[in-house]
Amino acid sequence: MRSFLAGLTCVLLLCVFTASAATVKLYLKDGSYQLVREYKVESDRVRFFSTDRGEWEEIPLELVDLQKTQTEIKQREEARREEAAAIDAEDKAEREARKEVERVPMAAGAYLVEEDKLVALKPGESNVVTNKRRRLLKAISPIPMVPGKATVELNGPHASAGTSNREPEFYIRLSDEERFGIVRLAVHKGNRIVENVTIIPVANENVEEPDIVETFRKQVGELVYKIWPSKPLEPGEYAVVEYTEGKMNMQVWDFFIAPGTAK
Repeated sequence: MRSFLAGLTCVLLLCVFTASAATVKLYLKDGSYQLVREYKVESDRVRFFSTDRGEWEEIPLELVDLQKTQTEIKQREEARREEAAAIDAEDKAEREARKEVERVPMAAGAYLVEEDKLVALKPGESNVVTNKRRRLLKAISPIPMVPGKATVELNGPHASAGTSNREPEFYIRLSDEERFGIVRLAVHKGNRIVENVTIIPVANENVEEPDIVETFRKQVGELVYKIWPSKPLEPGEYAVVEYTEGKMNMQVWDFFIAPGTAK
């Protein structure tokens, strides 16, 4: 065990020495160069430590292209500084991303950003309302060729939570990889329509037609996204939704935009 630790110490010391001994190209005016660990000008000569031969040597100053040598050293130093700055920026971005995702509660749902706080939106209970007249027409038709019509609705004309900010931001934590977005709700007979649905006969397929708002989105963590509209929203009723296209499984978190000024 002791010999292993001693060997490991030697390896570490060797790594430290190698890392600290940066190799420099000392260019000569004939186009060739010497690989050196360091050099210094002494009167009319240049004294350098050769990495090839492992010893100090001298060469007349008039044979050395100092300008080219110093230019390359400066470029390497600038490249190292840029790389270090890029690493620092990446580390900072990662820290900020971790801090951002830690703000979002672990429970799946939608959260409205209000100043420096997150407001959890309550999930709405949606109902599928069919067109009774079309259902009757389908029933008396000898061949089921009449498409069925339905709407997905929320009870009541208004959401219980909202904002006067016409450019709201939301976080959504998904329970699984699903589609999501913001939809504009229509008000009909005292309720809010989340989407219209056409039921195709024979194939028994559902064609969903939500009024989707154009949005920007950014993934901030696993199954966690930030979402906001691409332009100010008009006052009215809206919802953040999660869904599988054609499956009629939409989850809804409703909210309102009160009359206000876009920020």
